[in-house]
Amino acid sequence: MTDSENVVIRVDDAGIRFRRNRRARRSFKDLFAGRKRRTRPGEFWALRHVSFAVHSGEAIGVVGRNGQGKSTLLKLVAEVILPDEGRVQVAEGVAPLIEITGGFVDDLSVRDNVFLTAGLHGMTRAEISDRFDEIIDFAEIRDFLDTPYKHLSSGMKVRIAFSVISRLEEPIILVDEVLAVGDKGFREKCYRRIEELLAGGRTLFFVSHNEKDLRRFCTRGLYLDAGALVLDGPIGDVLERYNADYAE
Repeated sequence: MTDSENVVIRVDDAGIRFRRNRRARRSFKDLFAGRKRRTRPGEFWALRHVSFAVHSGEAIGVVGRNGQGKSTLLKLVAEVILPDEGRVQVAEGVAPLIEITGGFVDDLSVRDNVFLTAGLHGMTRAEISDRFDEIIDFAEIRDFLDTPYKHLSSGMKVRIAFSVISRLEEPIILVDEVLAVGDKGFREKCYRRIEELLAGGRTLFFVSHNEKDLRRFCTRGLYLDAGALVLDGPIGDVLERYNADYAE
């Protein structure tokens, strides 16, 4: 197998534009304006000219201050949003835990959300039923099966979302900083599950401000600053550069 055949994510000169607190709307004229269209007043580039490739089984830590494009990058990889410039190609399925809701529906019960979310990722109803007890027991949420998701605490939402996402068969896992919510004991249980998935050959994108966690899981880092990819290299080198740039 050649190096290029093993690539599961390829980002080529990607950029995405926002307008203050919402996505910038494209006009009909924008469709024919090409990639060099100037930014309008009130718009900014959350990411621009970002390029990298990820191989199957890699564990990538995404590093940077708040508001520098880390979560936006994960949403591009999850194909939740599309780039305004460049290309993002994802060759395998993605299991995203990139916000506290995990894509769950507020008005549905915990039970119904488990079946809906897992089903949307290709699991059959029989497969979900077979894993249902495992999912619920991991989340420690059995007393709330028929409770609407919107009535759960933030910590409980993270529990059930992670439990479902980590049981999917998708080869690529995206984990944003949602695991910072909740108690330390459950977080450690999630981390052991991530280690099991990595040992099984999964590909990981992991966003965290915790240097210890980044070193624990990741061998490679992407350092984002002001929407630009400043450094792509071994996680130790990336953290050293980040700390040097923002040492107090």
